Amino acid sequence: MVALSNALSRVFGSVAGYEFPSFIQKGINALYVKIFKIDLSEFEPLENYKSLNALFTRSLKKERPFDKAPNICIAPCDALITKCAFLDNDSALQIKGMPYKAHELVGEINPLSPSFFYVNFYLSPKDYHHYHAPCDLEILEARYFAGKLLPVNKPSLHKNKDLFVGNERVALVAKDIQGNRLYFVAVGALNVGKMRFNFDKNIQTNAKARFTQTYSYNPPIKVKKGDNLGNFEMGSTIVLFIQNTAFKDWKEKSVKFGESIGEFHAN
Repeated sequence: MVALSNALSRVFGSVAGYEFPSFIQKGINALYVKIFKIDLSEFEPLENYKSLNALFTRSLKKERPFDKAPNICIAPCDALITKCAFLDNDSALQIKGMPYKAHELVGEINPLSPSFFYVNFYLSPKDYHHYHAPCDLEILEARYFAGKLLPVNKPSLHKNKDLFVGNERVALVAKDIQGNRLYFVAVGALNVGKMRFNFDKNIQTNAKARFTQTYSYNPPIKVKKGDNLGNFEMGSTIVLFIQNTAFKDWKEKSVKFGESIGEFHAN
């Protein structure tokens, strides 16, 4: 199953990256935009994309404004927040009734502290596929985990136990502005050929890998809130684990990158 789902994603990635003659590509792009009801008002017009992959990975024409105050945490992507809560005995929910162990997702030996609050961001095929820093960060490690590439939509989350833990993923291990540990996990999915990270081009995903690899950074890589960390090549999921932060109940609400979603408590 792992080989099949990953092979399908590689094939889809190859087809999506193919540049058809412009008049054909425009029609393909228009059909995709129509099917998934994509709003291109913040992006280049559909005829400017030479492949489906270029459309998937489109960049914003203008920077989005966001609150620059250091104590404010912003949404790292355009997404639907499917679950958010404090960890309960190291358990988080991929969806209601489907728990998994947080330390397994991020690659730690010991359970994570119950002080961690987690947020699941589901990026659908219609969404802007880039992900950004939710606050000022120092990235200590990027941990790559080989795995399946199963869909991460609701039916699949209800059906497949430990889906996030079993799927290919990259977990960024970082320190936030208060020096607390933060995890930013990009989870692969069916048809998501690759996950890209702008701060380290050596991170390779869905490349027939069958192993775990850790990329360590000494000194740490410093990124500012809002910096573009990378992108999926189609919709998928980001899971954020963060401490000492007050969040509203965002469950089942759509957010946009740059929207204020939480606030750090004063130390």
